[in-house]
Amino acid sequence: MLNYSVDPALLKPLLPKGTELDYFNGNCYASLVGFMFLNTRIKNMAVPFYKNFEEFNLRFYIRIKENDTWRRGVVFLKEIVPRRMICFIANTFYSEHYHHHPMKNSLTENDETIEVKYEWLYKNEWNHLHAVAEKTSMPASEEEAFIAEHYWGYTKLNDTTTSEYQVTHPAWNIQHLKSFHLHCNIKEMYGDDWLPYLTQQPASAFMATGSAVSIGKRNLIK
Repeated sequence: MLNYSVDPALLKPLLPKGTELDYFNGNCYASLVGFMFLNTRIKNMAVPFYKNFEEFNLRFYIRIKENDTWRRGVVFLKEIVPRRMICFIANTFYSEHYHHHPMKNSLTENDETIEVKYEWLYKNEWNHLHAVAEKTSMPASEEEAFIAEHYWGYTKLNDTTTSEYQVTHPAWNIQHLKSFHLHCNIKEMYGDDWLPYLTQQPASAFMATGSAVSIGKRNLIK
């Protein structure tokens, strides 16, 4: 997870109806995230050739008030996966913004470090997110937990309707990075407005241990 401080004015037009930006210590964040889906199931059924696959996404953080309680959520702006059928399912049933590109990954471990690399082919060029992390994990700091522990997903369907679904998982431990490198065609993938932010040094960067995750049924907010 590479986390960038961005101007709220960049994100406010992208807010789903009923939500507002979520801040940490006065900062508004967007993140570039690479991870693996493992042993994926739909309604507890595994689909052959679709159990394990990579994803790389750009997301930002919001909140919404429900019965006097704040729900903290994520808005995904673009999600890259290696299978067209995954795009169809996610975009059809969850109104997400999935895009298909060839992808690959590698993972190497020793007694002290974990080295992970996610790659995706975009306009005939291999982009990548590469990181080497300490093998030892620890509970997240307050800032790291802010990034990793938003448990709702929100999508702007139009100016009057928002899609909402719950994401359930235990709090993840964090592994601190010894090094990382991003090679990404920011201009072509996300547009000129994102260049000043996603080409700077991230405000924070870390690896999360991950866990079993369940995604709830989609609800519509009008």
